[in-house]
Amino acid sequence: MNRRPLLLAPMLLAPALAHAQAPPWRPNRPVTMIVPYAAGGGTDIVGREFAQLLSQRLGQPVVVDNRGGAGGSIGTMQAVRARPDGLTFLYAVSSNIVINPHIYRTDGQDPARVLIPVGLLANYQYILVGNPRFPAANLQELIALARQRPNEITFSHSGTGGNNHLAGRLLARMAGITLADVAYRGTAPALMDAVAGVVHFNISSPPPAISLVREGQLRPIAVTGARRSPAFPDVPTVAEQGLAGYVVTGWHGLFYPAGTPPEPVAVLRDAVQEIATLPAFHDKLGRDGLEPLVAPVSTEAFAAQVRDEHAFWGRTIPELGIRVE
Repeated sequence: MNRRPLLLAPMLLAPALAHAQAPPWRPNRPVTMIVPYAAGGGTDIVGREFAQLLSQRLGQPVVVDNRGGAGGSIGTMQAVRARPDGLTFLYAVSSNIVINPHIYRTDGQDPARVLIPVGLLANYQYILVGNPRFPAANLQELIALARQRPNEITFSHSGTGGNNHLAGRLLARMAGITLADVAYRGTAPALMDAVAGVVHFNISSPPPAISLVREGQLRPIAVTGARRSPAFPDVPTVAEQGLAGYVVTGWHGLFYPAGTPPEPVAVLRDAVQEIATLPAFHDKLGRDGLEPLVAPVSTEAFAAQVRDEHAFWGRTIPELGIRVE
């Protein structure tokens, strides 16, 4: 009678042993990475570098699917509706997740609430750059000039509702000035009109502005982060120049559709944390003016950052009076 339980014990343990010895999830066909911007832009360039490194780790091609439009909302919502099988994920920048839901129609599906945050890849901030003939060489001079000439000082940005547009509107509100903002279809034409003197200054992410600053075609005025940008170490922050508490930053991160099983989420999370700290990837980000991670950021910390920024812009955007028709 005592032998029967002993004979059954291995049978009872078999499922647990099989589960413990199961290989980690790996895709069995190419993976699709949605980039919610056109090919060739700053987000796409960094995203493709990441996709190449990810492909080496997954053992499958990572196909970049560029879905631009509506400030990134079209591609983001495609990711929201994607099949949650682990074979499609979103390469996003912060405005896609924490800003756009407060500006664009999302049919009741807020990406910040329905997408699964997987990992943070890099941070960045913005830079105010002026035409060299613009008489304001620093932020205090810009603010003083704007007070003398209300609504006459112009700044260009890459589209209504984007981070750089909000950065300018928030600066104006905190400084108690009125600026005339001019929206463009993309960063390049917005910068070129600052170079040509069509507008007085521009607010840009670092990658497209670096060479123009180094060549003297644009003059740096301020950066928008809590600390100075490694790409522009001699340029003081907005807060350093008198607007205490002013911070506008962005990030690159990965998201899965709701309902994706935990196994592919864990695999992508581990890959993001590994790639984010690779020296070669750090060098690439640094050359583009982005800010690499010193250490991997946990999924929980990234999710908390998304929630906090989503709540901040949810309060702030109505105060700035920004609408997209």
